Amino acid sequence: MCRAIELAASPGVPLWPNPRVGCVLLAPDGEVVGEGYHHGAGTPHAEIEALAAAGDRARGATAVVTLEPCNHTGRTGPCSQALIEAGVARVVVAQRDPNPVAEGGLEVLAEAGVDVEHGLLAEDAERLNPAWTFAHRNGRPFVTWKFATTLDGRSAARDGSSRWVTSAAARRDTHVLRAQCDTMLVGTNTVAVDDPQLTVRDAAGEPLPVQPLRVVVGNRDIDADRRVLDDVAETVHLRTHDPLEALETLYRDHGRHHVFFEGGPTLAAAFLKAGVVDEVVAYVAPMLLGSGKSAVGNLGIGTIGKARHLDLVDTLVLLPEDGDGDPADTDINLRLVLRPRQED
Repeated sequence: MCRAIELAASPGVPLWPNPRVGCVLLAPDGEVVGEGYHHGAGTPHAEIEALAAAGDRARGATAVVTLEPCNHTGRTGPCSQALIEAGVARVVVAQRDPNPVAEGGLEVLAEAGVDVEHGLLAEDAERLNPAWTFAHRNGRPFVTWKFATTLDGRSAARDGSSRWVTSAAARRDTHVLRAQCDTMLVGTNTVAVDDPQLTVRDAAGEPLPVQPLRVVVGNRDIDADRRVLDDVAETVHLRTHDPLEALETLYRDHGRHHVFFEGGPTLAAAFLKAGVVDEVVAYVAPMLLGSGKSAVGNLGIGTIGKARHLDLVDTLVLLPEDGDGDPADTDINLRLVLRPRQED
């Protein structure tokens, strides 16, 4: 199973829209007769690649798979049926499939007389596809809320200017994180005021060939000249102020699993109060403004005892590098990754 997990995590495999999966086929004497992993949407699943490598030696073998073999026909046929037809005698699975469309592969295998078991290194396998797993279990995407702030908690100056709070190094790091998500989300006010393009760009500032879905939430119309409506990536306008409704729509109608949320303070407060912020990424710059716009709006907290606490998961120091000539580019920035505590 460790080898199957290693295969699933092979470099270059897209994080979305499909899960990363690895498979190892063992002969009755324990010899490896086939290996495979899923290379991305539209390519053979891990089991199919391993079966092709094994050929006739798959008969009587044990298939060790990081994720339950699928039980539906999409771009490819069901892997559970392929294993049965190949004569595999036993299937050992780490993680059961949380996707209601594809689940049930182990039951199909068992009914066909294949010995099955699951749960081996399940937590390790789930770490291969955390957002995908979360989305299918919860019926909505995993939400990462990103914001940039000064030491005194300001995301913009009193006159509304915010270019740039953080350094060029921090901004480039943001694009690395954006590329790990399948959705970029902001509110209509951010589009009206800041006119973001919401694309993922490489170190040279060029758009990557595969872009996340751009989503704008709110009832206000979007002016036709806004950059978020250009042809670099697809854009969806969800006319709602309900964060949960927006997220459920993205999961149900657009198949989205990981939202990178960069909305303004009002929408940020709405997402926090709705309990749908699962991860916080904060870039902290060593500067003071004394007044200006906060990163988050009113949360209805009137006393320190009601403060929302976050647990620190990771920190990264971002050293100065060549930037755009802005004074902020000479600053050392700090990236904090945090998770809301369960009791909050």
